[in-house]
Amino acid sequence: MRRALGAGLGLALYALVVLVPLVWVLVGSLKTGSEVFSNPWGLPASPQWQNYADAWSQAGISRYFLNSVVATVGTLLVLIPIGAMAAYVFAKYTFWGSKGLFGMFLAGMMFPNFLVAVPLFLLMSEFGLLDTMIGLVLVYVSYSLSFTVFVLTGFFQRLPNELMEAAMLDGCGHGRTFWRVMFPLARPGVLVVAVFNAIGLWNEYPLALVLLSRDENRTLPLGLADVVLRTEYQANWGTLFAGLVIVMLPVMAVYWVFKDKIHEVMLAGAVKG
Repeated sequence: MRRALGAGLGLALYALVVLVPLVWVLVGSLKTGSEVFSNPWGLPASPQWQNYADAWSQAGISRYFLNSVVATVGTLLVLIPIGAMAAYVFAKYTFWGSKGLFGMFLAGMMFPNFLVAVPLFLLMSEFGLLDTMIGLVLVYVSYSLSFTVFVLTGFFQRLPNELMEAAMLDGCGHGRTFWRVMFPLARPGVLVVAVFNAIGLWNEYPLALVLLSRDENRTLPLGLADVVLRTEYQANWGTLFAGLVIVMLPVMAVYWVFKDKIHEVMLAGAVKG
């Protein structure tokens, strides 16, 4: 009884830690700049919905939003097929050096990004990909590949080898067996990996800071940082909070739509493990 009560109190405390800042930002986005300081914890005297319009148009959030959508979706379109194929090979085929190669993918998950900032900048500049969306997408793919391969390898390992063998007996080659049989069966895992990668890419800041310099190419984290700097001089804090809400909404919406599937897949993996 005491253990259950302690767990309940712990979860309630965690919920407060997460929800209070979100509610505070949401309420602050409907205040004027003076109200943010004069009445930081109270409700707005009159909701300032214009803050969202100002953040979207005047602060340039619309342009940054579109750039983040292009970078995130473009990365996933390249990342998921490549990562799934690599994970399938590691899970279902044994060849010389496969364990060492898989270990290199795992090592990529532990390599700090700031250590490659200067070499990455010089490399992208050498190939003419610096400050371009294509260059950013390629870097994001390489940055996310280790996690994608690691997670999907476990999902493909759980699929019965008999399905692969039956498909090949029916005349499917290795490629058709993967795309027609194994990849559809791993769709729940692919969905989970895509959601987690999308959330991480949407909020990614250091790599974009190194690779992007022109304002028209900036993603949401970079653009929001620029809005923060401008807000310090203009005292338009309501617009800043509105921009924060716009940044958070897509991530929260994606997780809310797929939360049941994510919980189901993660619980199934835990039970099987």
